[in-house]
Amino acid sequence: MKAYYDARAPEYDDWYHGTGGFAERDRPGWDEAVRELERVVAGLPAKRTLDVACGTGFLTRRLRGEVTALDQSARMLEIAGERVPHATFVESDAIPLPFPDRAFDRVFTGHFYGHLDEDQRVRFLAEARRVAPELVVVDSVAADGRAAEAVEERWTRDGSRWEVLKRRFTGEGLVAELGGGEVLHESRYFVVVRS
Repeated sequence: MKAYYDARAPEYDDWYHGTGGFAERDRPGWDEAVRELERVVAGLPAKRTLDVACGTGFLTRRLRGEVTALDQSARMLEIAGERVPHATFVESDAIPLPFPDRAFDRVFTGHFYGHLDEDQRVRFLAEARRVAPELVVVDSVAADGRAAEAVEERWTRDGSRWEVLKRRFTGEGLVAELGGGEVLHESRYFVVVRS
């Protein structure tokens, strides 16, 4: 996974912006959905937040309060560091999290949880709950006939091919999987749950 995201770093935001390899995708209402997602993230109360798998910092920049952003990809962190200069950045795997118990008020993660297999999910949730009392998960919605869980083929501009586990959720299903909480946002494309 690290090699894939290192390779994707320079083009990762194409997905959000609908550019590059995503320019020809038919995604009605996509731009409005991305803007609404950004508003939801920006509307979270300011807290000491750990952003796990922050990627390029696309959503990290919307978090308020004291933000620490973690990613295993140095290339992703380089982009995020330029985008969110006020945050603290840590290059590390997410399992286990390299922080003491209750080091944060919130763990936030965007489009990471849906890549975890069952064992990784169990371990990540234990780690998230160890370092913070609140967890906010942003991920993709199970809709438009797309499989709720599949191994997908992905390509990068350099022509390399990757297989990536991708899970999609309903708000209600994600709340149940996280063991309770509330749906903060659910659209055609995105779901945000606080647990």
